[in-house]
Amino acid sequence: MRALRMLVAGLTLLLACGVLSGCGYNQIQQKDEAVKAAWSEVVNQYQRRADLVPNLVATVKGYAAHEERVFREVTDARARVGQVTINADDAASLAKFQAAQGELSSALTRLMAVSENYPNLKADGLFQNLQAQLEGTENRITVARNRYVKAVQDYNSYIRSFPENLTAKMFGYEVKPNFTVANEAAISTAPEVDFGAPASASSAH
Repeated sequence: MRALRMLVAGLTLLLACGVLSGCGYNQIQQKDEAVKAAWSEVVNQYQRRADLVPNLVATVKGYAAHEERVFREVTDARARVGQVTINADDAASLAKFQAAQGELSSALTRLMAVSENYPNLKADGLFQNLQAQLEGTENRITVARNRYVKAVQDYNSYIRSFPENLTAKMFGYEVKPNFTVANEAAISTAPEVDFGAPASASSAH
């Protein structure tokens, strides 16, 4: 009898696994993990950018100490980024994250534009290295965000489909918020860090 009960239990488990698999449970798990991995890369790239800020500010300050307003804006924007509690599954939290990162992007653009008025700064080897790192990081941020957007779209589309939506509801999987269209348009253009063009006369002191 014991062997029979074990056999019945085993068959029941196999049947349950087959039903779950057929209803998309395994695929939901995979797509959810793909979203988490993509989000982790987004956070890593944004953190990489934030880590560049102190050296950037210090280097520019060495040549343009009186540009205090710009330095303060960048430093404050970086601080706000660090204060945001991120929960990518919460729309309000994601919106705050977007806003804080957008402020830092704008502040960095203003900081880098300062160099146009300081030829010695533009020729500084450390500054050029940091400039290249920032440009590369901005590109990686764009790539990571695009991958995340697509992963969330794929996940959301899947759990809304029948019969996968029933499985998702049964196990508590919900639609995830995504980067907004307006913010996506803003992030698609990285802060300008190409200083090959000469500064305009209006930008000079």
